[in-house]
Formats: sequence, C-alpha cells, structure tokens
Amino acid sequence: MKSLLKVTLYMTTAAGMLLGQSAMADTSDKRIALSNNYAGNSWRQAMLRSWEKVTSEAVSNGVVAAADAFTTAENQVTEQAAQIQNLILQGYDAIVINAASPEGLNGSVKEACDAGVTVVSFDGIVTEPCAWRIAVDFKQMGKDEVLYLAEKLPDGGQLLEIRGLAGVFVDDEISAGIHEGVAETGKFEIAGSVHGNWAQDVAQKAVAGILPSLPDDIVGVVTQGGDGYGAAQAIKASGRDMPIIVMGNRHDELTWWKEQKDANGYETMSVSIAPGVSTLAFWVAQQILDGADVPKDLTVPFLRIDQDNLEENLANTEAGGVANVEYSLEDAQEVIKGAM
Repeated sequence: MKSLLKVTLYMTTAAGMLLGQSAMADTSDKRIALSNNYAGNSWRQAMLRSWEKVTSEAVSNGVVAAADAFTTAENQVTEQAAQIQNLILQGYDAIVINAASPEGLNGSVKEACDAGVTVVSFDGIVTEPCAWRIAVDFKQMGKDEVLYLAEKLPDGGQLLEIRGLAGVFVDDEISAGIHEGVAETGKFEIAGSVHGNWAQDVAQKAVAGILPSLPDDIVGVVTQGGDGYGAAQAIKASGRDMPIIVMGNRHDELTWWKEQKDANGYETMSVSIAPGVSTLAFWVAQQILDGADVPKDLTVPFLRIDQDNLEENLANTEAGGVANVEYSLEDAQEVIKGAM
C-alpha cells in the first residue's frame, strides 16, 4: 500500500536526496511537541500510535531530542489554546498541531511564532499565516463519495449524511464536498444528517435515532470515516434494505464489507486520510528546524480502497485500527520538493 501511495504522491527519490542535501543543520537538540485536540476514535488512536512509533525512533537515533505528544481532555478550542501556550513556555522548538478549529487557535499559534516556535498543522489545520499546513483535499473527498454513488446508482435517490465532529474544519470541508457533489450530479437529495463524531458507536446511536424519520428508500449513506460500520448495524437492526454505505478505512468497516461482499456481492468504496499523516507533519517540522525551505501549504492524497483491492488492504490493517501509511524523512523531503 505504501508503494502505491508513493506513486500517486511523490516526486523521485533523487529529488528528495537533492533536497536533503540543501538542509544540513543539526536538530539533535531540538524538541518537537504534538498538540492534539481529540483522541476519542480509532483514527485518532492510530494517529497517535504512528506518531509514537516514528518519533521514538527519531529520538533514539538522535535526530531530535524529544517528540512528546499531548492530547486535550475535551475537544475545546480554549483548552487547546492553553495547551499550546504551555508548550511555548516549556521551550519546545516546534509544535505540530491537529487543531480543534481552523481560526480559533490563531491567537495562540501567532504567540508561538512570535516566540520563535515553528508551528505545523495537519488534518485539522489552522489559518494563521505564520504556520505551515498539511492537508488532503477534504472537500474533494466528500465530492468523490457522491460521484461514486452516481456511478453505482444512475437513478439517484435519497441519501443519509453522517458528519464528523461539529465545528471542526475537516467536518465542514467533507460535508461541503458532499453537498457540492449532490448539486452537480442532480441525482440525489440529502434526506437527513447526523453527527457521528468519526466513531462507530456514536454513529450507530445517531443513525438509529434518525432512521424512523427518514423515507424508506434511502439508497446511500455518505460518511466521513469511522461511522460506516455503526451505520450498517443501525440499519440492519431497523430491518431496512441495506443501502450503499461509503466506508472510512477502519478495520471493522472493511471486515463488514468483506463479509457482505462474500455473502451477496455487496459493493462500495472506502476513503479517509491516513492516520500516519502525523508522522509526515513531524518530519516537515524537523526539516523546517533543519533549515529547509518548505512551502506553507502541502497537500497529500486521501487513501481510497475499492472493490478490487479490499482484501489486500484489509490484510494490511490491524484489528481495531485504520488502513495507514507512515512517512519517513525521505518521504517528507520528496513531498516538500514536489510542492516547490
């Protein structure tokens, strides 16, 4: 899977090597912190595990002095802002942020920059100009879900939308893409919308709660990741016909899809950002500290799984986890070179 992603994403290895030669400063005494706003689902847990795996090796190898992770107790802007201010006071050289809000943290991010701290945001990005941003095109991700359904359901129909965490950039962008796709195709209507918080248990309860108010002929469920399996369980319990549910690369979703595929030929697709994007953000921060010239905005592709490569991706996804890609220093150098 990693090699396939590299084909989609990166420039040549030679280009990455050239970039690496342009920034030779020593970062062995530098300290990088991760500020994370939420850890209440399998994607966030996988993201944190990827960070720990890659950064602990970097610390052991003397690349940086520390790479500590901090997660707020609640998904609150004020709490994360206070956390960032505390990290500034602790003297970290760089702060990598998965943000609770694109604008709400800009004040504390500006404080960090003014204090000489490098700030790299990813997944939930920030809009403060002094910070760097690493994101996928979440809007296109949502739109692609509808385009897929338009291919499979040429007559269109009623859709259920399951959103993520309310007020978060990622949720807003994916939802905007879904609605744009609905408008452009002219085939579908959003019959109802609930927030699943990117967690299957929350999604299952939310879907079960809204189903009685929805028309009987729901043909598709558009999602944001971590909610497909919960939606399937709620729909099954209701006795309704199973619509096409777009999945989000979680192991439970892929396992359920495989079971349905084997039993009755069920077809869908699955899409999400790889949790290992946190490791790309780490290496980008390290490269900035290393003196590399890094564009403020970097884009990585979302990770999509289709009917023909389901089994391969399921086999490579750990139980309770998410289909993933982790990044090396060389990968980060190639991403930066490609963006330039």
